[in-house]
Amino acid sequence: MTSALQTASSVEADIRLAEKMFIGGEWVAATSGRTLPVYDPADGRVVVEVSASDASDVDRAVAAARAAFAPGGSWRSLTPQARGRLIWRLADLIEENAERLAALDSIDSGKPINEMRYFDIPFSVDVLRYYAGWTTKITGETIPISYPASHGGRFHAYTLKEPVGVVAAIVPWNLPLLMAVKKLAPALATGCTIVLKPAEQTPISIALLAQLTVEAGIPAGVVNYVTGFGETAGAALVEHPGVDKVTFTGSVPTGKAIVRAATGNLKRVSLELGGKSPNIVFDDADLDAVIAGAAAAAFATQGESCIAGSRLYVQRGVFDEVVQRLAKHAASITLGRGTDPATQMGPLISAEHRDKVLGYVEIGVSEGAEVVTGGRAPQGESYAGGYFVEPTVIVNARPDSRIMHEEIFGPVVSVVPFDTEEEVLVLANNTRFGLGAGVWTRDVSRAHRMAAAIESGQVWVNCYQAADSALPFGGTKESGWGRETCRESLEEYLETKTVVVSL
Repeated sequence: MTSALQTASSVEADIRLAEKMFIGGEWVAATSGRTLPVYDPADGRVVVEVSASDASDVDRAVAAARAAFAPGGSWRSLTPQARGRLIWRLADLIEENAERLAALDSIDSGKPINEMRYFDIPFSVDVLRYYAGWTTKITGETIPISYPASHGGRFHAYTLKEPVGVVAAIVPWNLPLLMAVKKLAPALATGCTIVLKPAEQTPISIALLAQLTVEAGIPAGVVNYVTGFGETAGAALVEHPGVDKVTFTGSVPTGKAIVRAATGNLKRVSLELGGKSPNIVFDDADLDAVIAGAAAAAFATQGESCIAGSRLYVQRGVFDEVVQRLAKHAASITLGRGTDPATQMGPLISAEHRDKVLGYVEIGVSEGAEVVTGGRAPQGESYAGGYFVEPTVIVNARPDSRIMHEEIFGPVVSVVPFDTEEEVLVLANNTRFGLGAGVWTRDVSRAHRMAAAIESGQVWVNCYQAADSALPFGGTKESGWGRETCRESLEEYLETKTVVVSL
C-alpha cells in the first residue's frame, strides 16, 4: 500500500495524467485540440481539462485495439495462463495504489473515500482476480454427432471458444473505477481488446487505471482510453464498424439509443441500465438490521446507484416505527467533501443533477407526498458551490405518482405501508425496471416465496446490495441485457466456433 505522503504527492500528478488519452500505448491529446472541464462536485471548481475526443480519435483507438487483436500478435499469442498472470498483476497494482485511486474517484465523483476504501477498491481487486482464474478454464466441447455415415463416414466434432474482438466499454459516473474494471476484467480474460470511454464527469481514475495496465505488462493497444462527450466519442464508438461488442452502464434512453446504433454491423450489446428497486419489510423483521440496511440501500453513493432501494414498502404494524427511525438515521448522516474521512455522504455529480433530484421531491409533494426529513440543498459555508442534497425520506406518495415509478438517482426514499404479501407483490412488480429488490423477514418460507415472485435480476433477503464477483449482476425488463461479474458473463465476450472433421 502507498503511504499517505506518497498519495498526497501522487494525486496531483495523477490528475494531470488524465489531460491526455491513452491510445496504442501512447498518451495523446485529441486531434482537434479541444478539451472539456472536469469539476469537483464538492465546490464546483474545475479539477482538470481533459481531451474532448471526436470520431477521428475514436478511429485511432479502435485501430490500435484491432491491431493488438490481430492473429499472431503479442496479445493473441499469450497462453491463457500468461494472460491470467497479467490480470492478477493488475489487481496487485490496484491494491498497491488503492489510496491514489480512492482519492481520484472521491474528488471526481464526490463519493465518500471510505466507501472507496472498503468497497469499490477491494471489489475491483476481487473482480480482476476472479477473472484471472477463468483464463485457463474457458473451453469448448467434444460433441458426438449422428450425421449419416452415407454422407462421408465417421466424424469428429468439437467447439472452440474465441474472443469476440474489440470491445467498447462505456462507463458511468457513479462508480467510475469499479464499473470500468467490471468491463475490463472479462474482456482481458477472454482475450479481447478494449476501448474504455469514461463518463465526461469522471475520467481521472480511469487514466491511472490505464497507466497501471502498462505497469502490469499488458501489451500496447490491448487497453485504450478515450475521453469526451457521449454524443461525440460515445456515439462514434457505438457506431464504429471496427467494434465487435459494446458494454454500457447508464440510463435507459441512452441504452436504447445504443441498441439502435449497434445495428450497423450487428455488434454485440450488453446493457446495465436503471432501476426502481423495492425494499420490502415485514412486521416480523429485525428492525435494527432493517434501518441500517434500508439507509444503506437508499443513501450509499449519494443514492446515485442503479440498485438504490428507493421504494421502501413496510408492513403496517411497524410502519410508523420504521419511518421514525429511518428519518432519524437520515438526519444524522454527515454530509461533506468526499475526500474527508468523516464524510458519510458526498455531493451529487453536478448542479444539473442536483436540481433534477430536488425537482423530483417537489413533484412528489405536488402529487400529495410529505417530506419527513431532508428534501433540500443544505446551507452553510462548507457546502458553498457544491452539489449537495440532504438525505430525504418521503411518505404518502400515491402508487401512480412519478416518484414511485421514475428513477430519481439521488438520496430519496419513499416509504409506503402495506398489509398483505399479495398486495406488496403487486406494488413491487408494478415497474418497468427489474434490477434489485430486498425482503426483510424471519419467515423462511415467505422469504423464498417472495424471492421467486419478485420480477428482478437479484433479490437480497435480510440484507441489501451484498455483492461478490461470482454472483451474476444484471436486470430484467428495462434494467438491461446480460449479466456482469460471474461465469456466465464470459459468454458475452466469446464466440463459439464449430469444427467438424471427417475421419
